[in-house]
Amino acid sequence: MPDTVAAHLAALDDAGFVLPAVAGGHGASLADVLPSVAAALAAGLDREWSTPSDGGRADPGRVPGEDRGLGVLPGRRVCVVLVDGLGYENLAERGGHAPTMRRALPDGRRLTTTFPSTTTAAIGAFGTGAFPGRTGMLGYTVRNPATGGLGNLVQWTGMPDPADWQRVPSVFERLVAAGVPVTSVGPARFAGSGMTNASLRGGDYVAAESWSGRVDAALRTLRDDGLVYLYWGDVDKVGHHHGWTSWQWGDELEAFDAELSRLVRLAPRGSQVVLTADHGMVEVDRALRWDVAEVPALAEGVALVGGEPRATHVYLEPGRSPQEAAARWREVLGQAAVVLTRDQVTGLGLLGPVSEHVLPATGDLVVAMTGRATVVDSRTQTPASLELVGVHGSLTPTEMSVPLLRWEA
Repeated sequence: MPDTVAAHLAALDDAGFVLPAVAGGHGASLADVLPSVAAALAAGLDREWSTPSDGGRADPGRVPGEDRGLGVLPGRRVCVVLVDGLGYENLAERGGHAPTMRRALPDGRRLTTTFPSTTTAAIGAFGTGAFPGRTGMLGYTVRNPATGGLGNLVQWTGMPDPADWQRVPSVFERLVAAGVPVTSVGPARFAGSGMTNASLRGGDYVAAESWSGRVDAALRTLRDDGLVYLYWGDVDKVGHHHGWTSWQWGDELEAFDAELSRLVRLAPRGSQVVLTADHGMVEVDRALRWDVAEVPALAEGVALVGGEPRATHVYLEPGRSPQEAAARWREVLGQAAVVLTRDQVTGLGLLGPVSEHVLPATGDLVVAMTGRATVVDSRTQTPASLELVGVHGSLTPTEMSVPLLRWEA
């Protein structure tokens, strides 16, 4: 592959990939959602608010009604729902199981998520308005430069203090500082967790385990002014184990949509409900799976394999040439992947602007899989993770497109 930006963009285009908005992709981004909601709340409550356009350096002053084009109206009460794993194309295909969301789709928006299109990276961008190059939320696992080992950004093991790793102020923090109440509703185990403190810190936290319990808590909280945030992860969980085309996924979508309907119907007058997701999902083809542990050409010179099966960070042994390693990986994977070096990934802007402390956590190679292909490493991944049916992380439209739906009470 010629080492030019044009050549790498052509390779991404030939693979049918969708670029994140920060890298020149079309349309609005998941990273725009909370800043848009925050600006609408600040305008509705007459609070001072800043809308940083660069993911961290705030512009002073109030920006009344500035909504980044997402249609969120100035108001006093907004409930934001984030559904893990509910891609726009997944929802459109299985919309018969979700009448509430299906009816809202024609007036909704198709947003792009982050690269990698995975929960840690996406919720980092959602919670801060900044992209993974700023937040350091680069994948399921990443190399911790302080230890040289893999850290897990979901379970927050092998990682430093969340505020030291993810340094961009969250939108929740900034809203609270502006005098706007913020309440997150979710499982008790997420209160004060590493990932919550990294990306969604700020405001109050109300524990509720079931989806119906979270809707109940949201309806109580919406009696007062402010932002309520709801997260639901079971759509993603079922998709991982059974696939998004399964009857189990359809059943889970039905159950979620029924309670969402109750939230929309019973929300206090003057409220808005905004729904989005972190990423979509594809189903794997086991015939298109490469295990680094079993392919010498992939394992050569590799110290660690991180990220996801669809968006892999490859960390090389000291002194190894990224260009030579990339050539070997391209030869093995062929059209099943686009293999880029760290310099190429950052040069293309796929992670957004990359902070100095985030650069060493980025793979020497970053591998984006096409179609239904995956790369795994059975030396470090659990047997259960190797058996997942539904996966995500790459740049295909199914993984990158997420919905933005809105209801007014």
